[in-house]
Amino acid sequence: MAGQYKDPELKKELTVYILITTAAAISGLFVSTVCGGIILVAGCLISAAHYYFSRKRYQEIAVLSDSIDRILHGQDEVMISNSREGELAVLNSEIHKMTLKLKEQTDQLSQDKIRLTKAIEDIFHQLRTPLTTMNLVVTLLTSEELDYEKRISHTRQLKIQLERMQWMVETLLKMSKIDAGTITFHPETCTAVDLIRKASDSFLIPMELREQTYIIKAGNEELLCDKNWTVEALANLIKNCMEHTPAGGTISVFAEETALSTDITIEDDGEGFETEDIPYLFERFYKGKNASKDSIGIGLAFSRMVIAGQNGTIAASNLPSGGACFKVRFYKSVI
Repeated sequence: MAGQYKDPELKKELTVYILITTAAAISGLFVSTVCGGIILVAGCLISAAHYYFSRKRYQEIAVLSDSIDRILHGQDEVMISNSREGELAVLNSEIHKMTLKLKEQTDQLSQDKIRLTKAIEDIFHQLRTPLTTMNLVVTLLTSEELDYEKRISHTRQLKIQLERMQWMVETLLKMSKIDAGTITFHPETCTAVDLIRKASDSFLIPMELREQTYIIKAGNEELLCDKNWTVEALANLIKNCMEHTPAGGTISVFAEETALSTDITIEDDGEGFETEDIPYLFERFYKGKNASKDSIGIGLAFSRMVIAGQNGTIAASNLPSGGACFKVRFYKSVI
């Protein structure tokens, strides 16, 4: 029970005090009765005072011990009382800070466990769709009555699904490595136009087939970043704009350098974002209302992780004309 002192040393100390007081009082009687009485009274007062303060101190320790025991057994909202004594107060304060830190870590672990469970569920859901499609395609391909053109079409569809799964698995693996802190970015001085061109190389033909206009307004603006990772992050943004730009539309990429940062802005003239989706666009597995049916919801999250890991920021907004806008900013120094 809280408040009880259990240290047997206190009883031993009190017994020793009583024996010493008794012996001193008996010795004093040989001098005079008054002397013996004074020694006896003084000894009793000293013993009582020692017993009172020691008992109070042991009670504080007992309460502290009881609180720690309750915390260890998972009871929430346990407050460790404040002690007014010097060294005990310091100990109390340090234990209180330690328990708060442990509670924060426990809460964080619980949240991480929930997020991990949710992530596994989302991954399973994302894999289930292409796997179902692939199983169906494989079943169709085994049919002897399937003509050559349909067989080629189904094979092409199977390849698309396999590439989609491969991209998702590889991207999730990269994100996991960034989360775990096992990825080291190697910054180097790059020009904006070089990054943008490399990021958009694989989309030039699809844009041409869609009759989309692609405009690059960037030059030798410099930024310090890991070239390969940044190209991949920008590619996801350009791909997102391409997929949401109608046939005959325009995708524009701008670069601007200031004394503090270098900005890369990617715009399209598509339908833009729903206002309620904007705060969550860069969250893992989040799919906005305007997301394509094949969207997995990790491309933008991956871009944010890469850019944020290099002292950069990324933001999404709607243009006054209604199109989407991504602004990537790389600071020239840590802020």
